Amino acid sequence: MVPHNSNTTSKEMALVILAMIPGLFALGWIFGPGVWIHCAIAVPAAIVAEAAILLARGRNPMGELNDLSAILTALLLAASLPPLLPWWMVLLGTGFAIILAKQLYGGLGQNPFNPAMIGYVILLVSFPKEMTSWLSASGMGGETISWGAATQAIFGGAPVALDSLSGATPLGGLKTTLAEGLTLQESLEKIPVGVLAGPGWEWVNFAFLFGGTILLLTRTISWHIPVSVLAGLALMALIFNTIDPASYATPLYHLLSGGIMLGAFFIAPDPVTASTTPMGRIWFGLGIGVLDYIIRT
Repeated sequence: MVPHNSNTTSKEMALVILAMIPGLFALGWIFGPGVWIHCAIAVPAAIVAEAAILLARGRNPMGELNDLSAILTALLLAASLPPLLPWWMVLLGTGFAIILAKQLYGGLGQNPFNPAMIGYVILLVSFPKEMTSWLSASGMGGETISWGAATQAIFGGAPVALDSLSGATPLGGLKTTLAEGLTLQESLEKIPVGVLAGPGWEWVNFAFLFGGTILLLTRTISWHIPVSVLAGLALMALIFNTIDPASYATPLYHLLSGGIMLGAFFIAPDPVTASTTPMGRIWFGLGIGVLDYIIRT
């Protein structure tokens, strides 16, 4: 995604947003409608925040709102959040993403960091417990969350009945059990697992991979960064799994767990904050994949 002018940028942003739909649908279908509620909160909040800061700077908000970057930022942030995170945290993260990480640097094209990820990191540092509490996948060992229950949890505080449904992600659970001295097999028997990886996450990753493939085929993004991210993660997983298969998960488990496909295809290739040369993109992607593995394990 290399913006040339406002018209080109808006078309590319629109295509990225459309490519996110399969992944967003999978997240909501598997982990409950809280993900979609977060999108409904974050998108208008991002638009209002961007318009307000542009007006405060004496600029016409419609010119920059039309590039759709605020909407994309909101969706990326919403897709990264635990599905029952309180509404005001979603607003806070969105505000930080748009105002602090984007507009205070001058707007699209001048921000040194990905705005959505800045919003995410601020929330993670400020509210670590809430940001690491996820739901079990519905139909895969977890209870189905209704629209009413999700709405009540997000806007009114989670009722006691929902507390038992929250916990760490499969990756977080695997990291914890391995740190306790359990073998990989013992850990996988203790935490919920799906067909290929963490329950539900494999389908979320397949959905984002599908959307990412569309971006590659339409040349909205180049292959260098996403392929390198996945290669870096898979290579590290292969090395450690080969050395000690009893303690380290396989590359396939890592590639289909967590939000790696969302990160590889929709976050890492950000044209503003990523490298611009082909070789630079490869090293950039490899670095992200290696760092992701280190954080995971």
